[in-house]
Amino acid sequence: MAPTVASAYYQELAHQLAYWNQFRQPQPRPGESEVELFPLSGKGTIYSFTTVTAPAEDFEPFAPYPLALIKLDEGPLITAQLTDLSGPVEIGQRVEMVIRKLRTDGTRGIIVYGPKFRPLLRPEAS
Repeated sequence: MAPTVASAYYQELAHQLAYWNQFRQPQPRPGESEVELFPLSGKGTIYSFTTVTAPAEDFEPFAPYPLALIKLDEGPLITAQLTDLSGPVEIGQRVEMVIRKLRTDGTRGIIVYGPKFRPLLRPEAS
């Protein structure tokens, strides 16, 4: 049986998450000997948001753009740009992490990719 589009998507998402997780090397604080690592699902809820109209120079091509404080399902709050929006942003809206273009390094032309969040493609069952 051929893999479905959804399973191929989730395989790619798992691959992307593994790639980005390798760069997160926790640094123990003085007096701490161990740091507990745990995987993040990449899903969360919009806690708060704003529209950036006067961004830093590297992000001017994207302005105006929505920026959100996202409460991940595992508990941490993170700040991330929202992407792939087809309607208004709402507090409480469910989102998922995706890898998208963040900026282009103007002097070298290198495209920098990183995490952004978009509305869930498949709404979760209640």
